[in-house]
Amino acid sequence: MNSIFTYIFLGITMAATFGPVKNVLLNTGLKNGFFHAWFFSLGALTTDIVYMFVVYFGIGKFIDSILLQTILWSFGCFVLLYTGIESLLTLHKIEMNSKTGRIVRLRHSLLAGLLMSLLNPITILFWLGIYGSILAKTAGIASGFDIIIISSAILLGIILVDFLYSFLSSVARKLLSIKLLKTVTVISSIFMIGFGIYFGNQAFHLLF
Repeated sequence: MNSIFTYIFLGITMAATFGPVKNVLLNTGLKNGFFHAWFFSLGALTTDIVYMFVVYFGIGKFIDSILLQTILWSFGCFVLLYTGIESLLTLHKIEMNSKTGRIVRLRHSLLAGLLMSLLNPITILFWLGIYGSILAKTAGIASGFDIIIISSAILLGIILVDFLYSFLSSVARKLLSIKLLKTVTVISSIFMIGFGIYFGNQAFHLLF
């Protein structure tokens, strides 16, 4: 773990993992193009930075609260189910969106990415597990400047993957036919609903 490239690769590995946030990012790029997917990823990246501070300052211990965990899983369930169902209900608009996607404001995509990642319990648990382990490993060894460099390297890896996801989804959008694009959207929406049901199940088990 002495090389800065190791931490960049760690960020790439973390970001490349397919989950609900990446699923929505790809779906956003397919429906509205590169910039909307990229702004969505920037919103998610903002949440990552927030959680890095949360873990660094030790606030992560509050995640042990059953009430907080239940709230996170429940909100995550709601957001994913809503997004998945909304995507299915607006399939007929995909053809129109491919021509007039700019009507959807970029700040809406940014906010969607921030909220989707913020309300995703997997995100904070991921940061607690990985980033928390890094801080524990470097405790008493690394200086504050070293921590900033390590954190920046991890974020750089995440940015590289998000950029690639955004680019590929926008390219695929131009290459796919409307019919195939709708098929991909249906599959993506089913994944989102599946994640939402999983989140809801986790919240249910915490309550009962």
